[in-house]
Amino acid sequence: MRQLSETDRDAIRIAQDPKFTRWLEQITAIGGCSHPVHLSGSTTTLDGTTGEIIQHYDTRTEPGERLLVRCRNRRATVCAPCSRLHAGDTFHLVRAGLLGGKNIPASVRHRPRLFVTLTAPSFGPVHGAGERCRPRRDRSKCDHGRPLGCAAVHDATDPLVGQPLCADCYDYPAHVLWHAHASKLWDRFVIDVRRRLASSVGLVQSRFAQHARLSFARVAEYQKRGAVHVHAVVRLDGPNGPDDEPPAWGTAELLTDAVRASARRVLVRTSHSPAVGELALRWGAQIDARPLRGDGDGDGPDDDAVAAYVAKYVTKGASETGAGTDYPLTTWGDIESAPVSEHVRTLMRTCWHLGGLPEYEPLRLRPWAHTLGYRGHILTKSRAYSTTYAALRAERAHHMGHADMPDAVTERQWHYVGSGHTPGAALIASGIAADLAASREAAREATGDFAGGALGAG
Repeated sequence: MRQLSETDRDAIRIAQDPKFTRWLEQITAIGGCSHPVHLSGSTTTLDGTTGEIIQHYDTRTEPGERLLVRCRNRRATVCAPCSRLHAGDTFHLVRAGLLGGKNIPASVRHRPRLFVTLTAPSFGPVHGAGERCRPRRDRSKCDHGRPLGCAAVHDATDPLVGQPLCADCYDYPAHVLWHAHASKLWDRFVIDVRRRLASSVGLVQSRFAQHARLSFARVAEYQKRGAVHVHAVVRLDGPNGPDDEPPAWGTAELLTDAVRASARRVLVRTSHSPAVGELALRWGAQIDARPLRGDGDGDGPDDDAVAAYVAKYVTKGASETGAGTDYPLTTWGDIESAPVSEHVRTLMRTCWHLGGLPEYEPLRLRPWAHTLGYRGHILTKSRAYSTTYAALRAERAHHMGHADMPDAVTERQWHYVGSGHTPGAALIASGIAADLAASREAAREATGDFAGGALGAG
């Protein structure tokens, strides 16, 4: 035993526990979660009329007198099993808004719908992948003596991809401040789309909500250069949302024109700073708005592919994309020791410097230095787009028999007692997670469900 590692000794200790079988059942029930939450307490279900106890559960009979529940972390680098479940929920949430289901009518597939991509503007030239990076006929240099061009052909995995040609020319303050205002820029974009739709058909802008509703789901993705860009599904409904048909004038062409015009027009101005001045922040020049076609007609993107694409990105954290870390940076030393590129480190330093200025204090740049100043949610949606994560989780609980019974009173007494695994438990849990993933993959291959099967699996 002394020759075994601490992890192996701990795994043997767990396996010799008389309640090991029940512990395995708990780990399997949470899908091999990498960092489960430990709860202690009880749940008692009573008949609402007679007061008779229908069901009682208490953790005193469990291994260690605790119940393990999922951590529900969306990041694959933190907990792959829970991120897979979150991706599945996201797939169904986005897909319901495209094709119906989950209490959303199937008629939404025939509404004007777009898949929109909005990018950040340029803050300075960076190295790109694919064809020749930045070919130039001359060999001119910037004011700092560095070449303005690059004739190399970079592979997508080349560490240079996304890095500035000249870090001294790169506008790091504008990059950070654009991130800090990106959510506000999106809000103004949505408002402006509504206004343009109203104006284009002769409606008073304040009356738009009486005729139509703009619904959306959007996901933020970090590019190689460390800048966020946005993918969104945008749908035009009637005034009551998905249950209501849009007006006759509501066409995909009209919606496309409004989206493109608004993306070019809207801006957000920053607070004036003696160090930076006042910046006018806009979307980048690369704007894409493609109609989604119902029933496979036309050449628009496939609905399931769009839902899977969005679901894929909600599981990615800043560290996985190389654009930050998945944990806050609380000191300058944390920035210097973070495992990131020098370009990303400079963005973090810029967050720290600007965050110390009183005019930028409301932006909370220092607490969000690990995400390069971006503090918006990875996925957001309008209220009427489709179902919610809470509804999907409740449906799953009902399917697994965990839903409350009608006409019953449930009393719950729970408290947090810890989280995570011991080394041996982590080893066993990772094995269970791998087995469950292999089973899902085999089931998917057997059914031929490659669009959303894996994403939708619990």
